[in-house]
Amino acid sequence: MREKAKKHVNKKGLSVADIMGDNDFRISIFGSARTHHEDTVYEDAFELARWIGEKKWGLVTGGGPGVMEAANAGHALGDPESDSNSIGLVIKLPHENKGNEYLEVTQHFEKFSDRLDTFMALSNVVVVMPGGIGTCLELFYSWQLVQVSHVEPMPIILVGKMWPKLIKWVREELVERKLVSPEDMDCIHIARDVEEAKKIISKEHDRYVSGDIDYNFNRYKLR
Repeated sequence: MREKAKKHVNKKGLSVADIMGDNDFRISIFGSARTHHEDTVYEDAFELARWIGEKKWGLVTGGGPGVMEAANAGHALGDPESDSNSIGLVIKLPHENKGNEYLEVTQHFEKFSDRLDTFMALSNVVVVMPGGIGTCLELFYSWQLVQVSHVEPMPIILVGKMWPKLIKWVREELVERKLVSPEDMDCIHIARDVEEAKKIISKEHDRYVSGDIDYNFNRYKLR
């Protein structure tokens, strides 16, 4: 399926700053750059992003290989006319310093903190696929910004089998010790598979359409 997605579709002259203030509904997908094409996690990210593209919703990834490439490729297949934006926020690293070939809008970053702020400024929903230290950093950074009300409350959806034990530890060690408030867990959603993630995203889109949430709070405060 990846081979059917169009490549090199950069929207010339369009930057992240240009789209920061618009009202597009966007989903950020985090996950490992080390995920291989034959991995089921790659396939899951591709399928979820293809569905997002079919809905004409925007996509934000780190713009690199692995899960990020899968998501951008899936979005390209789901939205072949590029009615929505597929955005890559690329971090400059020795082994990962250029965007994958499916991006439409790209921005490069020297610092992880600046990149993560931009993720949150662009996002209505965060999806976390399996990943390593970088993915966990993205998870906890997003979670903290929601916790301290630096952004509007948004779903943080953890997809797959690797996350329930982590959340169980948070509840048993952090919540029980009163280091984390019970309501800080409200934004966290465990999705066993992509289909469950789709349902949570759709529900949040309904809230978005209803006008219950002012996402411009995120987009302007973090600029």
